[in-house]
Amino acid sequence: MTGDDDMAGIARHTITKRMLALAAGTALPLGALVLAGFDEEPARAATAPALTQPREEALVGIVAERLAEGVALPTFKADAAWPSLPDDMILGQVPGVTVDASDTVWIVQRPNSLDQHEAGLAQEPASTLSCCRPAPHVMNFSAEGALLRAWGGPELAPDIAGENQWPTNIHGIFAAADGTIWVGGAGKGDHVVVNLTADGKYLRQFGKRGATTGNASRDTLGNPSDIYASGDSVLVSDGYINKRVVQLDADDLSLRRLWGAYGKAPGSGERAQPFDQSQASSNRDGGADPASGEFGDIVHCVERDGEGLIYVCDRRNNRIQVFREKGAKDGSLEFVRDIVIAPGTGGLRSASDVAFSPDGRFLYVADMANAKIWILLRESAQVVGSIGRVGRYPGQFFWLHSVATDSKGNLYTSEVGTGRRVQKLVFSGLDSR
Repeated sequence: MTGDDDMAGIARHTITKRMLALAAGTALPLGALVLAGFDEEPARAATAPALTQPREEALVGIVAERLAEGVALPTFKADAAWPSLPDDMILGQVPGVTVDASDTVWIVQRPNSLDQHEAGLAQEPASTLSCCRPAPHVMNFSAEGALLRAWGGPELAPDIAGENQWPTNIHGIFAAADGTIWVGGAGKGDHVVVNLTADGKYLRQFGKRGATTGNASRDTLGNPSDIYASGDSVLVSDGYINKRVVQLDADDLSLRRLWGAYGKAPGSGERAQPFDQSQASSNRDGGADPASGEFGDIVHCVERDGEGLIYVCDRRNNRIQVFREKGAKDGSLEFVRDIVIAPGTGGLRSASDVAFSPDGRFLYVADMANAKIWILLRESAQVVGSIGRVGRYPGQFFWLHSVATDSKGNLYTSEVGTGRRVQKLVFSGLDSR
């Protein structure tokens, strides 16, 4: 199934408190785990007790490589027992992961990427006896892996001009410092980013589903991929139909600025709609051009580091562009550098997402095609190592899509395609060999 399939039958994505209890290991009668209907409220708080710290026997070594001598590299082990899900729940593609100020982990996942064999209990009539039902779109886990809350679906967003504003193919997620959650989508007509409370209550949005008017537009989007909300602004990588970054004022979501590659005005070219998944892996564009004067046709992430620098993933050109704001909020934008990642990479390409170590020393880059997380020194952008390889076992990746860090230095990764999972990579110290 594609992200544009009819969402009927998968829209009931609030989750009951009985589900939370089962996720935490509390005994419930057989059959007590059920998806809530539209008329039931989402779970409002974490009611499940915290899980214990990862058992040593659940930690799995990860393939790693050192690419620079004399640098103490961060090392990790995969927690094969993370996270804990209800017994009859299954994840689809997981395009986004983010960590909030309390070190709890948020993901978005795509129930409409599951077929009838994976989600047998959701069929009418059910085609399986005990598993599985699609998980809700938005899920929140403790650092130990307990499911705290989950929600999502069209019932949480308003209708505007007869068009429901919930994304049909959810893509990005960001947990803001104010406790709210931002989500976006890259499916047919998904030209909106939506802001909700941690319990799934709709607050506001920018853009509208079904409305897009190009790279110069000041009030519409074109399949946004990622959001970063901090301080007095909201950044959006507007990158599956359009090829630009949009910066909004956090108070009223008015447009502050928009830009393309090197901080210049974005080009006029937009991708033909709707976005076709095959375009994300094709080489029909002639291959990556890390020296291109324009963004490629998937602007895939936007992040800030601890110094306020803005990092933009120009995925199809195998590069990250770094920018600095100068002066007040109405000041200019300065291009800082290109960071080229595995420049010869084709297909899915290499620059999918970025994250930073808590001390700001290291930059982590999720490389979708090569199934690695590259480790760079943030200040110099020198590539000093990597972890991971292609595979489906803990610590391996397939369609590696997003990466995030917590305050303890742990990494969280998400996978789309047939990867369909979120992983926790536990920080295990520095290796100075």
